[in-house]
Amino acid sequence: MTALTTGTAAHAPAVGTGRTRIEGRDKVTGAARYAAEVPFDGLAHGWLVLSTVARGRILALDTDPVLAMPGVLAVLDHRNAPRLNTDYTGLMGTRPDPTCAVFQHDRVPHLGWPVALVVAETSEQAREAAEALVVQYEQEPHDIELRAEHPDAYPVDGHMPAVTGKGDLDARLAASAVVVDAEYTTPEEHHNPMEPHAATARWEDGRLEVIDSNQGVTWVVGELANLFSLDPASVRVRSEHVGGGFGSKGVRPHQVAAVMAATALQRPVRVVLTRRQMFSLAGYRSPTTQRVRLGADADGRLRALEHRSVSLTSTVHEFVEPSAGVARVMYDADAHHTANRVVRLDVPTPTWMRAPGEAPGSFALEAALDELAEKCGIDPIELRLRNEPERGPVSGLPFAGRNLAACFREGARRFGWADRDRRPGQRRDGRWLLGTGTAAASFPSGAAPSTATATAHPDGTFTVRISAADIGTGARTALSLVAADALQVPPERVRVRIGDSDFGPAMIAGGSMGTRSWSWAVQAAAGELRERLALGADIPSEGITVRSDTTQAIGSLTPAERHSFGAQFAEVAVDVTTGEVRVRRMLGIFAAGRIVNPLTARNQFLGGMIWGISMALHEEAVRDRASGGPVGADLAGYHVATHADVPRIEADWIDDPDPDDPVGIKGIGEIGIVGAAAAVANAVWHATGVRHRSLPIRPDRVLSAAAGAPDA
Repeated sequence: MTALTTGTAAHAPAVGTGRTRIEGRDKVTGAARYAAEVPFDGLAHGWLVLSTVARGRILALDTDPVLAMPGVLAVLDHRNAPRLNTDYTGLMGTRPDPTCAVFQHDRVPHLGWPVALVVAETSEQAREAAEALVVQYEQEPHDIELRAEHPDAYPVDGHMPAVTGKGDLDARLAASAVVVDAEYTTPEEHHNPMEPHAATARWEDGRLEVIDSNQGVTWVVGELANLFSLDPASVRVRSEHVGGGFGSKGVRPHQVAAVMAATALQRPVRVVLTRRQMFSLAGYRSPTTQRVRLGADADGRLRALEHRSVSLTSTVHEFVEPSAGVARVMYDADAHHTANRVVRLDVPTPTWMRAPGEAPGSFALEAALDELAEKCGIDPIELRLRNEPERGPVSGLPFAGRNLAACFREGARRFGWADRDRRPGQRRDGRWLLGTGTAAASFPSGAAPSTATATAHPDGTFTVRISAADIGTGARTALSLVAADALQVPPERVRVRIGDSDFGPAMIAGGSMGTRSWSWAVQAAAGELRERLALGADIPSEGITVRSDTTQAIGSLTPAERHSFGAQFAEVAVDVTTGEVRVRRMLGIFAAGRIVNPLTARNQFLGGMIWGISMALHEEAVRDRASGGPVGADLAGYHVATHADVPRIEADWIDDPDPDDPVGIKGIGEIGIVGAAAAVANAVWHATGVRHRSLPIRPDRVLSAAAGAPDA
């Protein structure tokens, strides 16, 4: 037994210093194993068979010829699959998406619905057999089209109330000196993480183990335990390395199917989704139709604000894209009305996608603010500063820090905004029209209860364990810095282990709450451990371990409007002959709490901003009305921004620690995309004098507008 001392008051802080990713070398050399790469003895492979009709029911599955094919072990479908429990409320506070409860009935609610799983000795055998399976359907007419003011739209509460309102909207609009009334649309968009969804399930000593690619092992354990009526303690989920998620990697049909097959065969079974299958089974961002009405005095001060959004959902599960929610934070008015509504259609269920609600909502709201600035003859930044609310426009709660004005001032200085001619179409570079635009950004700053353990070892090192998920954000590295500061030791003496449900419950990687929630728990455990060691505690060979639980601390937070904020700036060039839009430079300045690791934080901000460029100019999933399925469901047909599209982009931040957080964190994962598309769209107007209210701003739309349409 030995005593171990931690650092002294002279310990150099690790939080705030740029550090390369702990696991970076493993990832670039292939040593880091992802969900589909972990080896198992006796591994079998499952391949999902998806419906080829958009609505109807299964009449027959001709499985006998498939079972006779080489290597085929089983075919699971609605006739022989185990019954699942769907009568529960999950971690996210909602009922489970019935898409995850695979093979429970013969109904087909959308194209790409799972109708069977073929299991074989090899992946190639499983795929060949799955493609050979003949399924007969009774086909019914389907409807996949989201229309403005759809008659069947109805309000749905998601993670916020569906409808809010105060004041007489019509009266305030009528009394306003300036009014903007416009409709904005955004298309269906897909996550497309680099690593496809994959899961391996096996039973060992009466316990279910799942090796998965997900955004929260606690989440997956809870859903699988509920679906299969298991004791959560008998389920272990591991997800050490995740190649991106963006909201799509929760519980999906492939995990459930893998567990079913492993149970039936009593051997490990792996199910991996193809890129094309992900377009049907991994969720997506719903298209939106949004109407924004603004009424203001001649000096640009808002008197009326209405933001209404309609999105789609499936016929089997309600999911709402709450695009109107962003207006409830950004701007106030005497009459303030917002509503989020959905339409049930014969399509897969949408899901969370980076900045759900805020990303498409900020495009509509911030474009409308730009239109209002134009009508008022006021600089767009000045208009926003004049309408800074003192309290939450809907909640009435005080802001726990709102440094949006500081972001605009710093961004304007660095972007050279003062030299801008407000008149559109005034700058030209050869055949290119040049323009600049700006937009505001906000995203909630939340925290959720989590647990963590910190262990001191006799050799002077420490191990931190937490069920966190590093989906590419650099969470491992950030947590090592937080733990090192709490222990007052160099980060090299700290080892962080994540992605194992046996470490105890913790928040998922979502809602920009992951690192904040985990850091809170890690800081609490490591801080208590340091105090114990400071008292001269002897360390036995197995070490000293301290466990934290932040439930009480987070539950005692004073109610307030907690958000990260930012200001986006973009300069674009528009080719008058081809309609091509190029983003020449982009700048984002953010107030997002204390930055734990500047190196990986900047990556997050830039990644979000580049996604905003994709949203503005490229991303668009189109559904074929005849089949009900997406056209070009692959990375060749689904366009995203590449290096050639981003010549100069910069992200930075101002000092903005959160006094209510023990580390000062707010959250940065999603704020980078918010407002980015609006800034680009506003810049296109400044270049051309034409408003584009539908994304993406494709060359054909630019040319059509140039041919005479006053608005696009």
